[in-house]
Amino acid sequence: MYDLLKGLRVVEGSAFVAAPTCGLYLAQMGAEVIRFDAIGGGPDFRRWPLADNGSSLYWEGLNKGKKSIALNLGSPAGREIAQRLAAAPGDDGGLFLTNFPAEGFLSYEVLQKLRADLICVRVMGWADGSQGMDYTINSALGLPQMTGPVGDPRPVNHVLAAWDLLTGAYCAFGLVSALLARMRTGQGREIRVPLSDIGAATMANLGFTAETLLAGKQRPRMGNELFGAFGRDFTTRDGQTLMLLAITPKQWSKSLEALGITAEVAALEAEIGVSFAADEGLRFTHRARLFPLFEKAFAARTAAELGPAFDAGGVTWGAYQPLEAALEDPRLYKDNPVFEAIRHPSGLTYPAPGAMATIPQDPRGDVRPAPLLGQHTDEVLAEVLGMGSAEIAKLHDDGVVAGA
Repeated sequence: MYDLLKGLRVVEGSAFVAAPTCGLYLAQMGAEVIRFDAIGGGPDFRRWPLADNGSSLYWEGLNKGKKSIALNLGSPAGREIAQRLAAAPGDDGGLFLTNFPAEGFLSYEVLQKLRADLICVRVMGWADGSQGMDYTINSALGLPQMTGPVGDPRPVNHVLAAWDLLTGAYCAFGLVSALLARMRTGQGREIRVPLSDIGAATMANLGFTAETLLAGKQRPRMGNELFGAFGRDFTTRDGQTLMLLAITPKQWSKSLEALGITAEVAALEAEIGVSFAADEGLRFTHRARLFPLFEKAFAARTAAELGPAFDAGGVTWGAYQPLEAALEDPRLYKDNPVFEAIRHPSGLTYPAPGAMATIPQDPRGDVRPAPLLGQHTDEVLAEVLGMGSAEIAKLHDDGVVAGA
């Protein structure tokens, strides 16, 4: 945790991945993030993976460092409290993050009447307001037809919720950008961030769309082969699978040296009249001729032999390993200062990450766990909305709010 955003108050009304990810990133940089949920939990409160006691590991992972208030969002009084929180006063408040629909009781038009300079960042599925989630947006972009084994006609979904995560990060960027603008001009804004636009724009930024427009069809699936350069998985003599990348001329030449195939590759270059060191695209174009040379060299050596040789030459490579092994990898988890073993709301103690960035000039603060649902209800009502104890007690009695 860092203090770069200390003093900011962000109110979050959300569920699932994209919007909670945005709130998580803001909290890890020091913002006070207050998440409101329905009493008993929202649609993601029991989402898998689950601990043995039924607690959601997913929920407590995405809500670390936040405060929690539980509201009866089906009641007018509960909805009014959510609105007042989103639009609460203060130079560092009036920042609202949500994936609730653009129309309704949390619409920008409704909230702006309570605070004219409100900043609202709204995660959406499709820009027209229709429902869309990571996997349905991904299926519409054509990526499942590019993913998976060569020749398999079935679409292959990726496991990582990439569009959700990109959207969450972009929302954090958008919120801070709007805040800087408000500090200069006093103007509030609603920033709508549809997953569909994040996906479509990213595909265009990476050249996928231009390539398809010019070719008249999208690229075929290539298995584990790196498009436009040289890269693929290879199997060693002892049966281990390693990923090798050779993008720069140095990476290419050092790979050949480590594998002992410099002469064979030179002979192939002379035969077809090219220089693979000069153009990474040529390595991709002629990969069918190059792969057998690499396969033979990998098959003649063990992973224990190749690893040191690759490292000595500065070759870019990596071993495929299951997550169980990754957890013992000091570069990833075991000795990574980003992680800290903490006790979570589930009652379990296990390593959790703080901010993913490292700021050498600032001390890294302790990782804060996710809250219990409703843990900060009374605190938020008193400190943010200025309610007295009697008023808060009546809200509890009336079933409008709930504690942990």
